[in-house]
Amino acid sequence: QTGLMESGGGSVQAGGSLNLSCAISGPPYYCMGWFRQAPGKEREGVALIRAGNPSYSDSVTGRFIISKDNARGRNSLYLEMNSLEPEDTAMYYCAIPQHPWSRCDSAQVWADFRYWGQGTQVTVSS
Repeated sequence: QTGLMESGGGSVQAGGSLNLSCAISGPPYYCMGWFRQAPGKEREGVALIRAGNPSYSDSVTGRFIISKDNARGRNSLYLEMNSLEPEDTAMYYCAIPQHPWSRCDSAQVWADFRYWGQGTQVTVSS
């Protein structure tokens, strides 16, 4: 069974940066992603990576960078967050689809994800 563990959250002032990490126990996944959920709001997908190709939601394009590392036995996912805004305040989760070979290419791509970690809190103050 694959497990996901996020780290790297914290508190930062607007305009600052944070780097999130996700350690994934299990096989490499073709597609992995980051979601977030703010208080009182639904969980939303913010970034995903298929093989080496990233995609972003409109709200984070140009500010966040998703990457992964499968070298030397590592299976990790990262999210570099820059120019943070108070609206980015949320619990952030890394996520994977049901199968390692899933390509996350359906019309509702964020619905392809099935498993999430426990999350790491990001708080951005103005």
